[in-house]
Amino acid sequence: MSQDSFKQYLRTEFNIVFHDEDLLLEALTQRNYLNEHPNEPGRDYQRLEFLGDSVMQVSVAEYLFKRYPDWHEGQLTEMRIAMVQTRSFAHFSRLVHLNEAVRLGKGEEMSGARERDSLLEDIWEAFIGALYLDQGADAVQEFLERTLFAAIDTGFFDHFIDFKSRLQEKLQVNGAVVIDYQTEREQAMADKTQVFEASVSVDGHELARGTGKSIKDAEKAAARAALKLLEEK
Repeated sequence: MSQDSFKQYLRTEFNIVFHDEDLLLEALTQRNYLNEHPNEPGRDYQRLEFLGDSVMQVSVAEYLFKRYPDWHEGQLTEMRIAMVQTRSFAHFSRLVHLNEAVRLGKGEEMSGARERDSLLEDIWEAFIGALYLDQGADAVQEFLERTLFAAIDTGFFDHFIDFKSRLQEKLQVNGAVVIDYQTEREQAMADKTQVFEASVSVDGHELARGTGKSIKDAEKAAARAALKLLEEK
């Protein structure tokens, strides 16, 4: 994707038009590209990546604080940590085509860096940093609401949350209890994948069940279901 095409995409999909286009270009430029084009002015994305990391932390914290007024500090912290794990940023870079727009050196291009998660994680943060400098915190918040924040309701970040530890903490607040996970059954689906069902019990009494593509995922789903039941009481 050319730079002009990417700018048009941002304008059409997010109503984002950079006032300082050099900031956008900097966010999308890898160091090896500049090494191979010494006559081109500008910097690589690394300084913007540093800024974007901090902006992400604040933006996510503010959003969670306002959206979930009934959540206690532990819940807010756990979700914030899940959302700012850089492992997820590569997904969102692809979602908004940053992987197609980034400028790479020839060697990096040939090695497949355009689809390398570590690079795309950095580019996401750099883009957030550039948007913040160009248009401020409100613009960043609006962009994240369309991308990162929208993924909360789909359960995207559940993979990064330790529901089993959270359940243990909640159940043992008044003293030790015996928490037991059991894999009840597994079944093969039409596409030959396996689905496991697990239950979680406390002191011999079943609390909830959950399913997943592995025993670990099924136990996590059971813990999540148990937490939901306990929080509704």
